Amino acid sequence: MKKILISFTLFILFIIFLFCVTSNYTNAVSNNLSNNFFRLHILANSDSEEDQKLKLKIRDNIIEFMNNENFSSKEETIDYINNNKSKFYEIAEKTIYENGYNYSVNINIGNFYFPTKNYGNISLPAGLYDALRVEIGEAKGQNWWCVMFPSLCFIDISSGVVDK
Repeated sequence: MKKILISFTLFILFIIFLFCVTSNYTNAVSNNLSNNFFRLHILANSDSEEDQKLKLKIRDNIIEFMNNENFSSKEETIDYINNNKSKFYEIAEKTIYENGYNYSVNINIGNFYFPTKNYGNISLPAGLYDALRVEIGEAKGQNWWCVMFPSLCFIDISSGVVDK
């Protein structure tokens, strides 16, 4: 009976050890990824079909604006966005008004929580990431996000494969 109790205790300790090692590794990978990515996050006013379409139009216009830029680091991306924050506001506001709405726009640059997200052949774990957040109106609708650096907002959606 004593051998079974010792074996069972060792087994439980081994499981706890594996859990701790796996958890530490996952946290380290997540923190490393978080430190190397800058994301774009757009929140729609509501879940109505019209508000969701508007969110995607704003997304398209922001991505089109950013498509002309080629950043070599996360810091360079953040500097550019900070220096052009008014341009992002202008893009969102103009898109809203051109589509017949009068929603307010809130633009924030900060550290926000994101759930796990798959981008074609890579996956980003849930966690806190630096991001440009665009809030449309009440910002209570479904959201859309991508990675601005490295530029995974511009992957080939048809194949879902991120170019090397």
